[in-house]
Amino acid sequence: MDSSQPSKLTLAAVAEEAGVSTPTVSKVINGRADVAEGTRLRVLAALERTGYKSPLQRRSVPARRTVEAVFDSLNSAYAVEVLNGVLAQAAASDMEVVLSVTSRQEASPLSPEERAQRMIDERRSGMIVVTSAFDSAQLHAFQRRSIPIVVVDPLNPPPAEVFSVGASNWAGGKAAATHLLELGHRKIAYIGGPESAECSQARLHGYMAALMAEGISVQHEYVSAGAFRPANGVRAMRSLLALEDPPTAIFAASDSIALGVLAEARRQDVRIPDEMSLVGFDGTHQAEESVPPLTSVSQPLQDMGRSALNFILRQMRGEDIDSRRVELATHLVVRESTAQPRSGG
Repeated sequence: MDSSQPSKLTLAAVAEEAGVSTPTVSKVINGRADVAEGTRLRVLAALERTGYKSPLQRRSVPARRTVEAVFDSLNSAYAVEVLNGVLAQAAASDMEVVLSVTSRQEASPLSPEERAQRMIDERRSGMIVVTSAFDSAQLHAFQRRSIPIVVVDPLNPPPAEVFSVGASNWAGGKAAATHLLELGHRKIAYIGGPESAECSQARLHGYMAALMAEGISVQHEYVSAGAFRPANGVRAMRSLLALEDPPTAIFAASDSIALGVLAEARRQDVRIPDEMSLVGFDGTHQAEESVPPLTSVSQPLQDMGRSALNFILRQMRGEDIDSRRVELATHLVVRESTAQPRSGG
């Protein structure tokens, strides 16, 4: 008998294996006393050989713990790196990950309350949010149902009771600008993410702090905002090069933005770093593989994913957690996209 799929075995198959009737097998499974001892032993041996489990036994097997990870999209190296961290920690913790992709632009068919209830109905253990699509109403709906939830690198501050994982954006912004200042640059532009994004504002403030510490005024025409996308870098680079006094260096708030700057620089025959220096933010593999390799503030993206899943596990265990915010350190990785200015900064 093929016992490779015990969940599909029937009582009749076990009865044939034991050489008894199907009702006799049923009696043994249900603990009935009106079965001869020898017959009972033959049935038990057949059950063990076949690996048969009753429907009740199969229902009693606890479901494997599952966490849902929600992203705006997976078309960025940032998202992939965070996801890799989540998956690595899930594997180490014997958990499964269900992946969802959504965005603020897509109209959800579910209300916040319905989405939260669906989590319960589908027996999800928790949710990791790496998206701007979930607002406070959605997060509160999860909290009211005691669903463990963690927000990764939130664009806006989450409700005080929601756990979050991020990086030291202000320190990273300051490190990027300081590196350019130490090379001798004085005309440094900042191409940011969305104006409403807390992480972009923190990077901007770090950049401003570094310039002001050197007595350098922040020129408004050198500062712009947009999406964390290459198209934002292209647009901003065009505007900066059109200025009467363009910058000699740019700090881009993400590696994706920096890639757009590089593309536009090639189109306009601006050599990086010979004619303009460029620093990105994220430290993704795109920074290593760009031409030239990009100096970038590295976020511990995989560690952020791992920390998010650990937060879920700790909430599931009912642990008393002192801080609801984890902020991991960033560090500057100097590559080939920055150099001293050709003349005077």
